[in-house]
Amino acid sequence: MKQLGDILLEGGHVTREQLETAVEEQRRLGRSLGRVLVDMGMLSEGQLVAALATQIGLKFVDLSDYPVDGSAVSRVPSAVCRRHNALPIGYDEGKLVVAMADPANVFAVDDIRSMTGLEVKSVVATKADVIAAINRYHRGDDEMDELTSAIDTNADDDDDLSKVKEIVEDAPIVKFVNLLITQGIQDRASDIHIEPTEHDLRVRFRIDGVLHEVMRSPKTITSGVTSRLKIMADINIAERRIPQDGRLSVNANGKKIDLRVATLPTVWGEKIVMRILDNSTAMLKLSDLGFGQENYDVYSQSFAKPYGMILVTGPTGSGKSTTLYATLNIVSRPEVNVITVEDPVEYRLPGINQVQTNAKAGLTFAAALRSILRSDPDIVLLGEIRDKETAHIAIEAALTGHLVLSTLHTNDAPSAVVRLTEMGIEPFLVGSALDCVLAQRLARRLCPKCKEAYTPSREQLVDMRFPWDPDEPLPTLYRPIGCSACSKTGYKGRLALHEVMAVSEEIEKLAVEHASALAIGKVALEQGMITLRDDGLAKVKAGHTSMEEILRVVV
Repeated sequence: MKQLGDILLEGGHVTREQLETAVEEQRRLGRSLGRVLVDMGMLSEGQLVAALATQIGLKFVDLSDYPVDGSAVSRVPSAVCRRHNALPIGYDEGKLVVAMADPANVFAVDDIRSMTGLEVKSVVATKADVIAAINRYHRGDDEMDELTSAIDTNADDDDDLSKVKEIVEDAPIVKFVNLLITQGIQDRASDIHIEPTEHDLRVRFRIDGVLHEVMRSPKTITSGVTSRLKIMADINIAERRIPQDGRLSVNANGKKIDLRVATLPTVWGEKIVMRILDNSTAMLKLSDLGFGQENYDVYSQSFAKPYGMILVTGPTGSGKSTTLYATLNIVSRPEVNVITVEDPVEYRLPGINQVQTNAKAGLTFAAALRSILRSDPDIVLLGEIRDKETAHIAIEAALTGHLVLSTLHTNDAPSAVVRLTEMGIEPFLVGSALDCVLAQRLARRLCPKCKEAYTPSREQLVDMRFPWDPDEPLPTLYRPIGCSACSKTGYKGRLALHEVMAVSEEIEKLAVEHASALAIGKVALEQGMITLRDDGLAKVKAGHTSMEEILRVVV
């Protein structure tokens, strides 16, 4: 049997010098050579597993890019696959090919052989890839169908709360709801929509900003599912006539995930939307959000100042809160007092005082802002500027030595100045207090596994209004194809498009003169502002996203 070091050298994974360094470290620590190489950053987990597979004479497969045979997957139940960290992926000369994290697990091979009646051919994959593939191919749809048929559906319109609670505590309902939430988290959904219709109950996941229908269940289970979720979120199950909000927490893959729950009475029953709040999102760095270097330089200058107002604008779901949290992670230090006012508080941040508004108790944005200004803050994050009173207090706070971060609903950066004056704020106050406006959109990121390079025709470039010099060669762009890694969509993950406008003296004068957003935008462009569209085109040229996606999110 070849030594691991020789295999790695032949494969070009490490140099002779790196190997000698690792061998010395291995002797010192008394650990395996492969693990030392991984810990030292000289080798990836996948490269190590591939080398170990070669050493014992087995084939290594990358499951994220392997054409898995669905009929092979269906031969072994999900529970068995998860117990052994093994997944059937195809056939080879009458044998069942099984990807395993531990090919020495003879119990797994025996179980699968006796269960399928086929000889097993083991191939090796990383443990993380096997788990991800099991989650992807054993989605739990069959289990959901079984649970749906097992749920007692005799009291759909029963108003007797004791009977409703009996149904809700029924095991199939509990398992069904838990499976639904787990599936949404595994599929990277940002929202889970549970919608009663005239004839059934529809479930949709919003993945990368686009809704996908995942299942339809009998209408008779609507009452049980709705009541179960309302109990989990501590919402009044007896009240079905008005919208209600709640919150719940679940543990998924050893990580705590919070969900914000909102109910909405419709003609066919209560629609429930669950926003999945992954706290790791709130801990992102600005550098992770896809800022171009020029945009980052302008934006970072604004929050480096001790006072002034920074606004992030865009439609609902454009990532405004994520950008503000990422900014807070930079400016929040032990020596400054940071207070936020939010509706609701989505992510709990350590070391920051977070206040949630409560309209029923009179704690509005304006009332909360007035109070926290008496609490000696250095930095204030305001969830949203909705009315004149809130805007006026925020402007005054920015003018009196506080750094104020907030959001506003406008289509682009220049419109923010006009929007504040339309709210009734004096233009000279807007110009003096406002330091920077960041407009933002989210576009889907092309799947790195399957994106395809192509050369568009001249006609396509003209139709797309793509900036291109006719004297130069046609540019190389990328388009989505679809593979198992991205659930056949061609996209995986999202990236932000930015338009950063620093409020200069010229723009301040225009604000005082009641200039239009068009006039302000023209001056901002002359001063170097990059529009949302141009930022998107730069990301298209870099191969991060497609032209079709930019045209979808930016006019």
